[in-house]
Amino acid sequence: MKKLGLIVNPIAGMGGRVGLKGTDGGDVYQRALSLGAEPQASRRAVEALSVIANANQDMVIVTCTGAMGEEAVRCCGLSSILLEGIPQNDRHTTAEDTRRAVHEMQRIGVDLLLFAGGDGTARDICDAMRAGDHSAVRIPALGIPAGVKMHSGVFALSPRKAGEIALRFLRGDPVEMAYLEVMDIDEEAFRAGRLFAALHGYLTVPQDSQGVQATKSGAAIGDNEAALDIAQQVISDMDEDALYIIGPGTTTAAIMDTLGISNTLLGIDVIQNKNLLASDTAERELLELTKDKPAKIVVTAIGGQGYIIGRGNQQLSPQLIRQVGVNNIIVVATRRKLLELGGRPLLVDTGDLNLDEELSGYMKVITGYRESHIYKVSF
Repeated sequence: MKKLGLIVNPIAGMGGRVGLKGTDGGDVYQRALSLGAEPQASRRAVEALSVIANANQDMVIVTCTGAMGEEAVRCCGLSSILLEGIPQNDRHTTAEDTRRAVHEMQRIGVDLLLFAGGDGTARDICDAMRAGDHSAVRIPALGIPAGVKMHSGVFALSPRKAGEIALRFLRGDPVEMAYLEVMDIDEEAFRAGRLFAALHGYLTVPQDSQGVQATKSGAAIGDNEAALDIAQQVISDMDEDALYIIGPGTTTAAIMDTLGISNTLLGIDVIQNKNLLASDTAERELLELTKDKPAKIVVTAIGGQGYIIGRGNQQLSPQLIRQVGVNNIIVVATRRKLLELGGRPLLVDTGDLNLDEELSGYMKVITGYRESHIYKVSF
């Protein structure tokens, strides 16, 4: 009988909608709570596990107590073997809890480790496998995307995709195994608008050609000029008095630069009549600003991955997108970014499956001045 290991980082993703850009380190978790943040990871773990539960797959689930896995398993009507004493404090789990759980799962010999979190969780799992008993098997692992920043290549495209890939693996169906990068960034620098990514190691990941996300790639020389052309087009199309919510990224930053406005490179700003209205905004403030007012959301694609919503811009919540209107989303991307996708679609992962379906199809993508492409969007 196959053994599935499950680790949920309960605080992963909580900083996204409140604009904290992550929950790693210090008092960030408490700050997120004080700003009204709500847990996301357990809900997304349930979405992945539901795929397995509905298939009635014969297996054993090994997980941690409470919010680190037990609650999600129970919510799906499944049973589990619990790692006693992990976490040590269910109210505030730590990276050490994750590492201890990985070592126990290696000792028990689970066939696959499914984890819900972000890059920080992937880093802790990678480090635990690297620092553990060298005689222990480095078990395959697959991430359920639940963090704010997910630059690593070890995550499925969505919780449902994670469940589908895990199910095929547990059934013994042919599944490609890949040695994929675990990346992480300095969150303190990230909150200050500086992006420093580092390679922490690799995990062995079961995948399929359309189920696991690519590692984020950086901007190339020549993209700056293309971004300025895109900015000119967006600015020339702006409606008087309408609010423009400018998402993170270097392509969208060119819009602010062209207008001579200081921008939050890795946050979300709002402009009106080509003037700054609000900077580094969270979901709650965006909902207030756009209430009963015409507004548009400007987003760009993450290089190499193709995400336009759901990675690093969780402030653009399902409630906000519905309030603004799905037809009021402006997508911008350089031609190079689209070409790098190799025909793969742009992606959305809002956390609301109905909204993801509504956003899928084809969207206009502004790629230059008086230049656009119609490109497929999926989830």
